[in-house]
Amino acid sequence: MKSLVSILALCFLGIIGTEAAGRNLKDVISLPSQRFQQPYRTGYHFQPPNNWMNDPNGPMLYEGVYHFFYQYNPYAATFGDVIIWGHAVSYDLVNWIHLDPAIYPTHEADSKSCWSGSATILPGNIPMMLYTGSDSKSRQVQDLAWPKNLSDPFLREWVKYEHNPIITPPDGVKDDCFRDPSTAWKGPDGLWRMVVGADRDNNGMAYVYQSTDFKTWTRYDHPLSSAEATGTWECPDFYPVPLNSTNGLDTSTYSGSVMHVMKAGFQGHDWYTIGTYSPDRENFLPQNGLRLSGSNLDLRYDYGNFYASKSFFDDSKNRRVLWGWIPESDSQEDDIEKGWAGLQSFPRAVWIDRSGSQLIQWPVEEIETLRQNEVKLENKKLDSASPVYEIQGITASQADVTISFKLEGLTIEDTEHLDTTSADPQALCTERGASSKGAFGPFGLLAMASKDREEQTAIFFRVFYDQKIKRYSVLMCSDLSRSTVRSNIDTTSYGAFVDIDLQNNNEISLRNLIDHSIIESFGEEGKTCITSRVYPKFAYNEDAHLFAFNNGTRSVTISKMSAWSMKDAEFVIDQTVKSAA
Repeated sequence: MKSLVSILALCFLGIIGTEAAGRNLKDVISLPSQRFQQPYRTGYHFQPPNNWMNDPNGPMLYEGVYHFFYQYNPYAATFGDVIIWGHAVSYDLVNWIHLDPAIYPTHEADSKSCWSGSATILPGNIPMMLYTGSDSKSRQVQDLAWPKNLSDPFLREWVKYEHNPIITPPDGVKDDCFRDPSTAWKGPDGLWRMVVGADRDNNGMAYVYQSTDFKTWTRYDHPLSSAEATGTWECPDFYPVPLNSTNGLDTSTYSGSVMHVMKAGFQGHDWYTIGTYSPDRENFLPQNGLRLSGSNLDLRYDYGNFYASKSFFDDSKNRRVLWGWIPESDSQEDDIEKGWAGLQSFPRAVWIDRSGSQLIQWPVEEIETLRQNEVKLENKKLDSASPVYEIQGITASQADVTISFKLEGLTIEDTEHLDTTSADPQALCTERGASSKGAFGPFGLLAMASKDREEQTAIFFRVFYDQKIKRYSVLMCSDLSRSTVRSNIDTTSYGAFVDIDLQNNNEISLRNLIDHSIIESFGEEGKTCITSRVYPKFAYNEDAHLFAFNNGTRSVTISKMSAWSMKDAEFVIDQTVKSAA
């Protein structure tokens, strides 16, 4: 990790040479203090070597190269006055090459900042980038850019459309509430479409725009989707998903066996709904009448610390891949001291489940190239006599763990009863944390734990029976209440219900990607996802431990488990760029 961090820092010291807002970025990038003593930098999650990063932007595959762009403050580890597009490329979504920033303020239409946007691949394999610019009047306007040299697979240089902006805020929408154009799609009528997030009188919406040439855009009369009292919709995403398949689809795909996903970010979360899209009427009808409103009935990509996500279609492997920004949960002062802020989730493949009612998310298969030192376990009972088992033989601070729990003697009479239709799962996880004994649960993993377990992040399940709907309900929690003994850390616990039919299958699975200060948790093969940031004072690097536990009164059995240490991903400098020296 130490050598990797130093390489990354030197990379940015050497490659940043563009000018933004009248300043030379090369002059203001500096190596953060105590770089080699930072326990919270990650080994295989994407992050720049220093400074602030937020939304993922314009991910795409071009000529065999994956491109990832991101919102970046080149001057500080906090969200600043000038935000530009950082840029990195990869051949496998695991190891990355950092490049010069791709898009930065140069014109009136983006003179104050270059904010979030999306990539669309036009016929002829021509990438086009739609993004939000903040102009000299601080208006949020939509701009267009494309690569300067299509023969360069790294697409190092970008050209902006001379007639930017291509779209300005519509009547009734405030200048600062109109942003984040989506990937565009072409309808059967040959017209291009995209959505832009907006807010009118605190009612969030996704406006639809249409174009014949990708440069001149006209707003459709009605939003594609909207909701009252949700505020500005950020980073909207709209894409098709095939029924009965784990494949992804290009955004312009239509057929009778395809549903569409409408996703929007508001209230600090990414909400989505699945429905039917009619391009001839620009009508999106969510199934079951559910709409994006921010209620407990709405679906979320991730029920933890995860926001501003962006997906793209990877046509090399016929999959849809999703990224999400993982903010810090420590203080701004902590971020300034460590010299960086913000991570990206490990990229996830996304598809619709067999019921057609929700999405499944799972780390892309390339992550397996980082696995080493596998440890296996089968048929290990956890009961009142032996409630905790330490998983040894792996690097507990940088690991990939899959585990399945079998419930012994599950009966309605012995299970806690709860009306889950009106329950708030996050509140339940706070009220009934890892130390609150139930019948079946809490049971799960204690990650990033100190040896004495004074510090621990508990990712666990708890089983209830709901008399109203006559079925078992499974609560999944990430309990951060004991994740650190440090003060000024947000230790909010997260929770959600998992769609599991325990009457026909009494096993529950959990996968955790553990990487120092981030834990991505996937319940029941990716039906429910919870991401957490943790900052233990004692449980880091070689001092971190990993335990399986059961604090319920009824025994559970670890039917099978595989755990791996994870190697560092590689982050290197673009070899065509001169060094800082």
